Amino acid sequence: MYALQLEAYRTAQNSNNMSGRDIEAAALTRCALLLEDCRKHWNAPDRDENLAEALRTNQVVWSILQSELVKDDNPLPVEIRNNILTLSLFVDKRIIDVMANPEPEKLKIVIDINLNLAAGLRGSAAE
Repeated sequence: MYALQLEAYRTAQNSNNMSGRDIEAAALTRCALLLEDCRKHWNAPDRDENLAEALRTNQVVWSILQSELVKDDNPLPVEIRNNILTLSLFVDKRIIDVMANPEPEKLKIVIDINLNLAAGLRGSAAE
């Protein structure tokens, strides 16, 4: 299911001429893949460490996105920026919820949001 996203991430990683959108899309895709790996291997002995790293990475990426969205010179229309900022608040709350009460089902919505936003940044539909 995530093969196209993984390939897009790998391609972006190998490109030296990435645009800001490409970098953001690659970062969101990487976060989604880390979270999906945790979700798939929930009973693995190293789950707690992997989950903590995936959630921390996701928080950092979303924090960077938030800081870019509030800049006056951000080229996105204000309405889109506000919508993504609202979405980021949901993601922040979900990450904190998963940290406090880990359950694999809670990761799915964050994975989907990351992949859909990454697809939007690339100008393609999420597969």
